[in-house]
Amino acid sequence: MAKSFTLYYWPIPFRGQFIRWVLAYAGAEWDEPRADGVVEMMSQGVGLQPVPHMAPPFLEDHGDNVALSQMTAILAYLGDKFGLIPDDPGRAALTLKVIGDANDVLEDITRNGGARMWTKDEWGQFAVTRLERWMLIFEHLGRQHSMTPQDGHLLGTEEPSLADLVAGCLWFTMADKLPRIGALLEIKAPGVAALSHRMAKLPAIVALREDTDRRYGPVYCGGQIEASLRKVLD
Repeated sequence: MAKSFTLYYWPIPFRGQFIRWVLAYAGAEWDEPRADGVVEMMSQGVGLQPVPHMAPPFLEDHGDNVALSQMTAILAYLGDKFGLIPDDPGRAALTLKVIGDANDVLEDITRNGGARMWTKDEWGQFAVTRLERWMLIFEHLGRQHSMTPQDGHLLGTEEPSLADLVAGCLWFTMADKLPRIGALLEIKAPGVAALSHRMAKLPAIVALREDTDRRYGPVYCGGQIEASLRKVLD
């Protein structure tokens, strides 16, 4: 039977993992072409692509005939489709802010997609400035909405929302694959660390994580940038 979605992304967690978390939580079924299929899609002329794009992630929703690129747009679309965005405009906008923040963290941690590699000195400075601040940004957003290490959600919703899935995926995946960052998160942002573990323990997410580990092993973002990350963290 044909799956409802097709996700084009590399065989690593990173940006694609956010989309996988949301699809899994919503109980959706999706296909993922192999890496050569991803290359074929991104190499097509822009006039031939279902939606013009530079690189994955790229998602096709076959049921509603929608094609989207860009992690932020895909997550906003899926959040709306699956009812994971709060109804009130303020928290809906904060949800988009959380997605944008998560994407910025990924840009920071990979030095703008590998434009430069990490050195020990540069990582040391980054860890105590921008990385810690990012952790505190998520932590204090949760505190403003009564989240604690024991319970609650990032925007104060009764049930997990898109913001929780995005924050959980961001910090749990990073901490799981790069444990020294996880240790820092536990100290600087205990509420976010606890939230990410609660989200990661949801049954659908557990199954997805097990599948991710089986298919991709310990890899996080891949390539030379991950090698430089691991070098400065070891």
